[in-house]
Amino acid sequence: MAGRIVSIGECMVEMSGGEDRTYRLGYAGDTLNTAWYLRALLGADWSVDYATALGEDRYSGDIRTFLAQHQIGTGHIQTIPNRRPGLYLIHQEHGDRHFTYWRDTSAAKLLADDKAALATAVEGAELVYFSGITLAILAPRARGRLLGAIVKARDNGARIAFDTNLRPALWSSPRVMAGVLTAAASLCDIVLPTHTDEAPLFGDTSIDDTADRYLELGVEEVVVKDGSKEALAATASERIRMAPPPGAKVVDATGAGDSFNGAYLAARLQGKSLREALEAAHRTAGIVIGHKGALVDPQLVQG
Repeated sequence: MAGRIVSIGECMVEMSGGEDRTYRLGYAGDTLNTAWYLRALLGADWSVDYATALGEDRYSGDIRTFLAQHQIGTGHIQTIPNRRPGLYLIHQEHGDRHFTYWRDTSAAKLLADDKAALATAVEGAELVYFSGITLAILAPRARGRLLGAIVKARDNGARIAFDTNLRPALWSSPRVMAGVLTAAASLCDIVLPTHTDEAPLFGDTSIDDTADRYLELGVEEVVVKDGSKEALAATASERIRMAPPPGAKVVDATGAGDSFNGAYLAARLQGKSLREALEAAHRTAGIVIGHKGALVDPQLVQG
């Protein structure tokens, strides 16, 4: 079995490091990170496209080149004049990562303004993937257009996967965030939330609470991440809990959840069981956190 995957969201310029005020330039973003690991872990008979919007500047061009060089399709990247990619800076402080963002003029905030382009991007997809950040950066009407395109894709046979990826700073209020994310999840086949992010907003006391809340919406498969603790993959008839392997050395946790998602989805697309998919997801995330940056060399997670 093979097919086409479309990941929808924002690719940003990433400045990481910060030691002695020296930074390394890269490109990343939650849905791009997941697309990266899907591409790394699926065979050449699968295609992985990234749907976003970029500008006409040097860094927009560099992002297109970077994606194409790594066999991630760029044919559904829209060009928005007078806009450019967002930028974020990562610095380490007291053993933890801190992020500073500049995205007010990000072209990706307009990725859902063209309804026809969205429809074309998801046409014929086997899997469509998006996140709460994808929704958060869009204006309310644009969110509606994106969700409309996703509904149509699902009606045409695509499976829909969604990481709620809560970022309160991007939303006008917790109430709006909760309402939009719940509505979006109800349209999906697979939802991949993070318990520690969800608990303060929804009152979940356990990973089972988080899974149950989405299963009750009609979601077919829920995969609850919980950092270094057990993850849970749940359907109406099966629950598999699995802790990550012990002994992983954390160099940089950036992109850990995104890589987990990519490996889990790749395994499921290849017909693997919930247990096998969780094993693959933990293994991949464990490799990623041992290296700097969100995107590691694909060869490191293969095999």
